[in-house]
Amino acid sequence: MGTADANGALMLEAFEAFSAGDLDTLQAAIAPDLVMHSAGAAEAVRGVQTWRAGVELMKQAFPDLEAQVDDIVAAEEKVAIRVTYRGTHGGDFQGIPATGRSVEFVSHEFYRFEAGRIVEEWICSDTASLFHQLG
Repeated sequence: MGTADANGALMLEAFEAFSAGDLDTLQAAIAPDLVMHSAGAAEAVRGVQTWRAGVELMKQAFPDLEAQVDDIVAAEEKVAIRVTYRGTHGGDFQGIPATGRSVEFVSHEFYRFEAGRIVEEWICSDTASLFHQLG
């Protein structure tokens, strides 16, 4: 298996771990000094602990949140993914108390690998759609 294929397979395993709530397995795929770029953010944030805190926040707000990979393209050290997230708003999210509503939103995500680990990510999620569903 080539590097691009291995990176793509690792991403599919990572999203399976995310859906299962297995953050330790997911974290093992991430470099300690991960650089995270989010659409709309003024600057990148860094570190696997910052990443984990963000994922835990999402899982607390949407305890059953699952990811369905709709498309994946891997080339050299990069992987591009279109993913649909689905879950139930069961906890506070960005100051919005739990509504019990089902949500679904799409995210376009890009990852860069070094030595078999994710070292950089660019996330562009349809947060407008998510907030519309909560409002």
